[in-house]
Amino acid sequence: MFRLIKGIFTGAAILAVALATAWAVLALWYRLPFEALGRSALAGSFALLGLAVSAGLFRRRALRALTTFTLALAAVILWWSTLTPPADRDWAPDVARQVTGQVEGDFLTLRDVRNFAWETPEDFTENWESRSYDLTKLQSTDLFLSYWAGPQMAHMIVSFGFEGGEHIAWSVEVRRQLGGGFSPIADLFKSNTLVLVAADERDVVGTRTNARGEDVQLFRIGVSPDTGRELLLKYVETANRLAARPEWYNSLTTNCTTVVMDLIRSFADEVPLDWRVLANGYLPEFAWEQGVLDQSRSVGELRALGSITPIAQAHGVTPDYSAMIREGVPSPAQ
Repeated sequence: MFRLIKGIFTGAAILAVALATAWAVLALWYRLPFEALGRSALAGSFALLGLAVSAGLFRRRALRALTTFTLALAAVILWWSTLTPPADRDWAPDVARQVTGQVEGDFLTLRDVRNFAWETPEDFTENWESRSYDLTKLQSTDLFLSYWAGPQMAHMIVSFGFEGGEHIAWSVEVRRQLGGGFSPIADLFKSNTLVLVAADERDVVGTRTNARGEDVQLFRIGVSPDTGRELLLKYVETANRLAARPEWYNSLTTNCTTVVMDLIRSFADEVPLDWRVLANGYLPEFAWEQGVLDQSRSVGELRALGSITPIAQAHGVTPDYSAMIREGVPSPAQ
């Protein structure tokens, strides 16, 4: 019995050391402010320490080995806790500004709304605007999913429609520095900050349908204008908070889907936890099960009717873009 308990303890300790070592090595590699050689040396040293400690757990001095490892890990965690998200950097142009908003009565004014004209992903005309919206005229809430990495993963955009055909689309994005890029692994380790982009649909959706040629699917969401208004104001509240105090982007816990789900959970009835929040390419199936998509059609039919990239490419990013991409896309009210 003693040997069994000791074996279980040793196995659990080795697993814990292995996981902690992997995290610390990646954290040191991605975030130490040194050149590659220096980062490699320190990250490699910690990896060797983890291996040595794991081997030492089979010997009599297992406790000493664990103590040494714990102290080294504590030092890494202490350093990690000092990393704070920057407020000012040489940001990439498309995420250079954080939108902010102000509500006075039923009117919302947004500053730094993005309205770029995209020719290619690298060739664009910059334009930032201030826009005002009458919240009593909010009519619809729509979901866009832009598939960029197979059927499992998509970028999520939520758009709010107003009487008269005007839309404002919100996108949770990585605030990249100029010349930087998006890395799902690196962005687990405080590599980039979070930014909320509020944009014209011809910009934030049009760049994906036309400039990038991604598979963009549109889903009309069956929520009341009051619910849509509450969600929109949560976006504004979060944007103002980020403008005042930046936060880290995390490709697992703080991304384009989890941020929005947190906003919804902050005011809505209980929203169940679901694996499709992480594999967000399957969010339409989740939304259909929650009853917020057209129940008279299958998810497959809704995907087919909402696949807007072909029509957008044929028509172009014209002033009537928002109306054009919605032709034939059903809403739960229909």
